[in-house]
Amino acid sequence: MYTKEFEVRWNDIDANRHLANSAYINYMSHTRLSYLWEHGFGQKKMEEHNIGPVVFYEHMYYFKEVFPGKPIKVSLQLKGLSEDGMYFSFVHNFYDQEGRNLARCEMMAGWIDLTKRKLRALPDELLDNLTGLDKTEDFYTITKEDTRKHGQLPEHLGL
Repeated sequence: MYTKEFEVRWNDIDANRHLANSAYINYMSHTRLSYLWEHGFGQKKMEEHNIGPVVFYEHMYYFKEVFPGKPIKVSLQLKGLSEDGMYFSFVHNFYDQEGRNLARCEMMAGWIDLTKRKLRALPDELLDNLTGLDKTEDFYTITKEDTRKHGQLPEHLGL
């Protein structure tokens, strides 16, 4: 399983003196990008294919407070992937030094063509790199319908 260690800094703390929600999001983003860069998704490769990741949602679940003073680890696992790699879902878990699970996040994202501003399939060479990530026990193949299940607006709104 891919993990990244972080020192909880004073500027990561909120008014309640524990880790701020925005810090969780930043730690997860840093973990994802570190994995991607280490596995063939570097700046040059992303520019070559003119793509970038776009997050659809992040669902956080908090179990225990995180305080400054001791490092934490953030894991990354692949929860889902569409057949063409256009859509992907990651799970992050936050652990203290004793291995206790402090928080969990499930997120879904896709790849966007940076010129056309439309979602696109992941090039095969990059898709192969992504499929090597450790998978969750409930790994699944993502469909377009899966990407809409949390964001459907009621029809009467006319949007």
